[in-house]
Formats: sequence, C-alpha cells, structure tokens
Amino acid sequence: MLTATFCHAQGLGLASEQRLWDAGILSWEDALQTPSRLPLSESKKQLLVPALKDSQAALERQDSRWFQKNLPGATLWRGAKVFGESIAYVDIETDGGYDADSVTVIGLFDGFETRLYVKGQNLEDFVTAIKDYKLLVTFFGTSFDLPFLRRRFPELALDQLHIDLCPALRRLGQTGGLKAIEQRLGVRRVGDIEGMSGMDAVYLWALWERRRDEAALERLLAYNRADIENLKLLLEWAYPRLVADSGFPALLPPAPSSQ
Repeated sequence: MLTATFCHAQGLGLASEQRLWDAGILSWEDALQTPSRLPLSESKKQLLVPALKDSQAALERQDSRWFQKNLPGATLWRGAKVFGESIAYVDIETDGGYDADSVTVIGLFDGFETRLYVKGQNLEDFVTAIKDYKLLVTFFGTSFDLPFLRRRFPELALDQLHIDLCPALRRLGQTGGLKAIEQRLGVRRVGDIEGMSGMDAVYLWALWERRRDEAALERLLAYNRADIENLKLLLEWAYPRLVADSGFPALLPPAPSSQ
C-alpha cells in the first residue's frame, strides 16, 4: 500500500488518489511511466511527479522518518509491510503520575523477542534499543506513550514511522480501550493478568516500590508483555481491513489462458 499512496503529494488528497486508482494507476511506478494517463490537472501532475521521485528515493534508503513526516496521519499504517522487518511494538506503564520520572516499565517487542525495561534496573537501556527500529507500533501512543517517553528521554526524537492502532482500529469500528477490543476480536489473556487494567499496573508498581514484592513485579511485567505482544495480533487483523477500507481496488488473479 505504501507504493500505491499518492495523497501525500502537495495539492492531492484522498479523492485524487482514488481517481488514480480507478484509472488503473496503482503504484508510483505506474504514475511515473505513464504520466499522460494521469486523470489530474496539469498543475497537479507537476506537483505529483517530484513527490513520487522523492518517495522512491526515501524508500530506497529505507528512510521511515521521511514517510512519518510526509504522509497524512491517517495513512501511516500503509508502511506496515514495507518496514515490518524493523518493527517495535511499544507500551509503557507509569506510577500514575505525569512527570518525566513517572515511567516505570517499557515493553519492546520486535515480533520475535520481548524486552522489558524497568525503572531502577535497566530503563535507560531503552534509549539505545529503540534507535534500531524503523517502525513503531503503539495503542494510543500518540497521546500517551510517546509523549511520556520524550519527557523521560529528551534525547529521543522517536520520529520513526509510527502506527497508532487506536485511531486505525476506530476507523474499522473497533472503539474503546485495548482490552475491550482484544475481547471482541477473541484475543485472550490468561492467568492472573486476565481482567487487569492500567490502574492495576499502577498498584502493582506501588507494591514493588514500597515492599519489594517480587510477585507484584512479575505480574506487572507479564501484563506489559501481553500488551505489546497482542499489538502484533491486532495489526495483523487490522491491516487487510484497512486496505479494503481505503478504497484500493482488489487485485484479481489473471484469467486462465486457453490452450
């Protein structure tokens, strides 16, 4: 879907993009090879062509930050497949406060390995780890996780391509919090983290901080692990539905040739 995206060019929007798709222009390459076929005004064509060349160059150098800066926010999910080999599902826990020191746990899942960073132990190691990834995936991270992380680590820009699943899922009719959506989609949490909420996470941290309650910390870490690992399942569920919702035409297999 990323290479079928045209609405990031100056002067174009979703309606212009749809006209291109309807005309069979389904990729940047299609548009650049057949500029005469573009169902656009001459002024829009002149804006589109350099934007597509810049897009191709950014993709060639795997510059996810360029796409974060230039794509409309509602279309950032389109980079999921392109940058999926360098993905970080991220979720934080806090002590209930809002200042820079309130972050207690950061979970990072790359689709294979989960790493947990804990305040007072290894939280600062997150700074080095997150820089390796080109794509960040969160739930409500635009308003919660990333602002907290920028306050805690001002040296981090966190300007990689970012897919916030909260608004993406809302477009598909999946409203409410992460746990409610998981339940509707049949994603289960098992054991003593089933039914836990963010307020439970705050309470568990307080038990650890005040009493060094190992069981409380382990339960908190299990809860955070489920948060980030389930984000992968939700993205996999959402992506093909977002493609269908975008209006991008289905690519039908070629008709069998007669012998």
